[in-house]
Amino acid sequence: MHARLHISVSERASTMSLTNGLRADSRDNSIDNQNQEPAAGDRSLADFLCFAIYSANLAYGRAYRQVGLTYPQWIAIVALWEQDDQTVSELGDRMFLESNTLTPILKKLEAMGYLRRERDPADERQVRVSLTDAGRRLREKGMHMNLVKSSGLKQDDFARLQKSVVTLRDNLIKATKDE
Repeated sequence: MHARLHISVSERASTMSLTNGLRADSRDNSIDNQNQEPAAGDRSLADFLCFAIYSANLAYGRAYRQVGLTYPQWIAIVALWEQDDQTVSELGDRMFLESNTLTPILKKLEAMGYLRRERDPADERQVRVSLTDAGRRLREKGMHMNLVKSSGLKQDDFARLQKSVVTLRDNLIKATKDE
């Protein structure tokens, strides 16, 4: 069974306003047309919620380059701030990444001096990851960024959107778990 996501024109209009004009929207979004679903062949890329989320992720990636990291590198550091000294598989679970995707990210962060990767003495099959002092200092550098302000959303709207996206992610994971 394949899960399909459909969004209405009004949802798309709201999503487009959240992406802060990454694409000009020329469709008629009047009240009469807000409840009509575009015909399958008439849907443009901007009609897909998944694309709005994907492109927002790319925008976040550009924002986190200010601290000298890619977005996946940044979230690895944040996950290690929350719980240092994790195995690669534990960290991968928290980041929703497979180890073959996560390992190059960790190797790069290690080469940058932000973390250490060491075999677990209790289980040589496991690699443990921990922050260095330089990795811990990144927190201060990153905390100066105000992406809530940059988003153009009010604090409560930003928090509500974040919770909605988490709910969406969790529901999609649950719906596609057995596929």
